[in-house]
Amino acid sequence: MNINLNIAVLIDGDNIPSAHVKEMMEEIAKYGNPTIKRIYGDWTRPGLSKWKNLLLENAITPIQQYGYTTGKNATDSAMIIDAMDILYSSKVNGFCLVSSDSDFTRLATRLREAGMQVIGIGEKKTPNPFIVACDKFIYIEILKKKTEEKVENKEVLEMNVDKITKKEINLISSTISDLSDEEGWAFLGDVGSLLQKKQPNFDSRNYGFEKLTPLIKSIGSFEIEQRETSKSRHKLIYVKNKEKHKTKGNKKH
Repeated sequence: MNINLNIAVLIDGDNIPSAHVKEMMEEIAKYGNPTIKRIYGDWTRPGLSKWKNLLLENAITPIQQYGYTTGKNATDSAMIIDAMDILYSSKVNGFCLVSSDSDFTRLATRLREAGMQVIGIGEKKTPNPFIVACDKFIYIEILKKKTEEKVENKEVLEMNVDKITKKEINLISSTISDLSDEEGWAFLGDVGSLLQKKQPNFDSRNYGFEKLTPLIKSIGSFEIEQRETSKSRHKLIYVKNKEKHKTKGNKKH
């Protein structure tokens, strides 16, 4: 993603815990400049009082939305209307939708249809349709770990990460094959970009690794090669699927 993106950050205050808003904003800054920052909710409710100081510290504008009827989420509607207003204002070229609610699936799709980059942030309980409607989806649980790491032992944290499964290994393997040259090598930067397009919530941090390179090294199914460039200190990393040894039992008669 383009680090020069102007991003509108829209937060569903009814659906997102307040504890890690600082880490969320630091994460969003990696992908662009959050020029618009708004959070939606019924601020007359005691449950949202925890947000007050956090909003001041992070320059986030609270948008009051009363719940007009029981069982209807007025916050969702207000957020969607604002998003469309911002889209047509042409002030931004990207959106960050912070929610675990699948009601924003159509909004994410519509924004991408208009050429916007869309980042989603939510909890691991977020329904898959909303995740795949975004260009990238980041789990709040990853950001929680970043905070906890400052105060807890690293070994305790590692118990909470996801274990990489055969499904993810096959995804990496097929992506390398899609991009490989005649000798089977693929540039790791391209592999990371295509992985994101295929599975927006793919993130090496979900599995306890800060970057993709150490994650791939840990699996043992891939070869890794560093190549020199014209810039003496800069090396490009290439990856390749390890060849599987053929056994006699695999031969066709």
